[in-house]
Amino acid sequence: MRKALIVLVPFLTVCSAAHSQAPAKPAADPHAEHAAAAMAPATAAEAAPVLPRDESMPPAEEQAKAALEKSPRHGEWIDVKMPSGGTPIRTWVVYPERKDKAAVVLVIHEIFGLSDWIRGVSDQLAKEGFIAVAPDLLSGKGPGGGGTESAASRDDVVKLIQTLTPEETTARLNAVRDWAIKLPSANGKSATTGFCWGGSASFAYAAAQPGLNAAVVFYGTAPEASALAAIKAPVLGNYGGDDARVTATVAPTQEAMKKAGKTYEPRVYDGAGHGFLRQQTGKEGANLKATREAWPKTLAFLRDATK
Repeated sequence: MRKALIVLVPFLTVCSAAHSQAPAKPAADPHAEHAAAAMAPATAAEAAPVLPRDESMPPAEEQAKAALEKSPRHGEWIDVKMPSGGTPIRTWVVYPERKDKAAVVLVIHEIFGLSDWIRGVSDQLAKEGFIAVAPDLLSGKGPGGGGTESAASRDDVVKLIQTLTPEETTARLNAVRDWAIKLPSANGKSATTGFCWGGSASFAYAAAQPGLNAAVVFYGTAPEASALAAIKAPVLGNYGGDDARVTATVAPTQEAMKKAGKTYEPRVYDGAGHGFLRQQTGKEGANLKATREAWPKTLAFLRDATK
């Protein structure tokens, strides 16, 4: 267990692109650059146009709230108890409309916490037949013992992420997974998908949880090469071609996973930037193109691994 916890260290850093940086010096952490860029207010000239919603894909960030309001699927907030006690994990769960049992997909949020966009991605996964479970890993970390919703600003959420320890992250994901796979409508199979900080968390959790059936990584990096031997689940990686600080790690990771005898399928989308699934209007169409290619690949990968 000690080894499994160690592999989670890389995703404790603040989110941008180079998840391999240690969290000892937050001011110099390149993840902070991504967070700052995402939080910077856009002028009217810089503001991206709102695209018509393609309902075969997750919503873009600016579409998420409306998509949730229109969804016919049953979504609810659940407080998942921790076996060790303490603050329960506030979790958004969306159920698919199907007659047979379904696989569980844990949706691991970005450094921006459990947002409407993450809930929108979860709803889209439920539309595709999965039980989507999105835990707020910041539960109990915010003002008054709250989570993401208690933070005054996105910048405050970013700071809260830095307070998570590897042990806490592993324990919280384990608690939520254990609860979800025991649902009456669950088939016992489980997978993760994560974004940015959550992408690295998804990869690392595959090394920490041998019962996982699949892991999807959106623009996050792998744990240390020495930890890859513990991975049993196949891993799919989706990366932006213009996200060099993350994408530069793909080839070494591919080599290390191959050496360890593991399944790793990286996909790099030309011209797309970091966070392309959320920022679909960015990069002069490249982010939208990447989304249209990455999402069907993700669904096919999850279905194959959890059938």
